[in-house]
Amino acid sequence: MDASPPLDKTGKKFIQEVCGTLLYYARAVDCTMLAALGSIATQQANPTQLTLTKTRQLLDYATTHPDAIVTYRASNMVLAGHSDASYLSESKARSRAGGHFFLASNSPYPDNNGAVLTVAKIIKAVMSSAAEAELGALYINCREAVPARHQLEEMGHVQPPTPIQTDNTTALGVVNNTIQPRRTKAMDMRFLWLRCRKRQKQFRVYWRAGPTNKGDYVTKHHAAIHHTSVRPEFLTPRSKLDLLRKKREHVHAQMARPKSQLTARANLRCKGVLNSGVGTPRQ
Repeated sequence: MDASPPLDKTGKKFIQEVCGTLLYYARAVDCTMLAALGSIATQQANPTQLTLTKTRQLLDYATTHPDAIVTYRASNMVLAGHSDASYLSESKARSRAGGHFFLASNSPYPDNNGAVLTVAKIIKAVMSSAAEAELGALYINCREAVPARHQLEEMGHVQPPTPIQTDNTTALGVVNNTIQPRRTKAMDMRFLWLRCRKRQKQFRVYWRAGPTNKGDYVTKHHAAIHHTSVRPEFLTPRSKLDLLRKKREHVHAQMARPKSQLTARANLRCKGVLNSGVGTPRQ
């Protein structure tokens, strides 16, 4: 329970301004802020001193990492995603859903790429189990993927069944119709919708171990050491970008040299090879 004193109108407006300013940036580029922003946003209507402390910590994080860089690699433009959930990780016994979508090749286990969509949502309903939370996260992520599939197909990129990775075998069994859960009205719509879309060959749900699931990162609040180790998996370090820029400038400088200089340098290099090589045979 948060027993800290409530903020005045000025503090409340400050919290709302921070959430509004950073939300677009986090959704577009720096997905590492989404979990913290989502939790703060749930308290912005009635913020407390503890909410202000969390907001200032988020601003310190944004100041420490000012330039978020996402690198996209060439691919076959096939949409792929990772889905995960954290059970009872938010206030009022709520769970959190996370998703990481990227463009890859049509393979059984698509290789990771820069995120084109990151889902970080708090599930409104109270989940009765971890499996139900994972199933709810699958439902949320697949619904977010449907418009992205339509956009890619309209651009001319034919989409096979979108591969969605999960690390929960129960949720996988429910979607693949190998497990029949005790039905409740809350779960009926989710798993029947997922089964229907799978039969329409819109999605292909598969299982892989938890450490390989990129959707896990935005479902929890992590320690600083975990942020430091995982951040390079989603964002490109500035030092790496600077090195690539230096290489590009060097290549451009080489190409900009006059042709006469390049020819003269090539002739000198050839002479050096002839003079320093094995002696020529005697006549």
